[in-house]
Amino acid sequence: MKPIRIVVVDDHAVLRDGIVSILNAEPDFEVVGEAGSVAEGVAVVRSTGPDVVLMDYSLPDGTGLDAIQQILPVLPQTQVVLLTMHEEDDLLFAAIRSGANGYLLKNISAREMLARLRNVASGQVAISPTHTKRLFSEFARSEPAGASETTQLTSRELEVLQLLAQGAANQEIAQTLSISIHTVKNHVHRILEKLEADNRREAVEIATRKRLI
Repeated sequence: MKPIRIVVVDDHAVLRDGIVSILNAEPDFEVVGEAGSVAEGVAVVRSTGPDVVLMDYSLPDGTGLDAIQQILPVLPQTQVVLLTMHEEDDLLFAAIRSGANGYLLKNISAREMLARLRNVASGQVAISPTHTKRLFSEFARSEPAGASETTQLTSRELEVLQLLAQGAANQEIAQTLSISIHTVKNHVHRILEKLEADNRREAVEIATRKRLI
């Protein structure tokens, strides 16, 4: 199996070195570049074509959103995960709208970070649990009375979608909700059908755009 090729972008050298060390200790990750600014990061990403970019939201010469706008048009298959100290919901919404595949808080554990990055590399979305709960709370408050039937998700489907947004795989969802993997697959199928999405990541993106989460 090929390793997950990743670029780390953070202007704090100590933090960046720590993340690189954690990743290099894992056999399924290969750090192919690192940088400390938007300009450097974009240049490194374009020259290496990584599978995943783990990037600080706030950088000296701009934000992770600025970098995404320069990366995705050239490398649409590259998955960008923003790492941040900011818990503001509007920044999360902006990140998802810009095309980010993940939005993780810097207080995340190394173990959870690795799990989320692996999920993102497989085409899933990674959002910190704190933000996921807020997204669904916002959905509960703002769902329009006349919402289209295609976007009316059951409470169980919302639970599954919440876990999908966190980057959980079928086995993890089954264990968390105490249901079978077969049932999880059925729920995911119905979610994709109702949201007219081709895959899990697109389902989360569509749900966000429609303010379902």
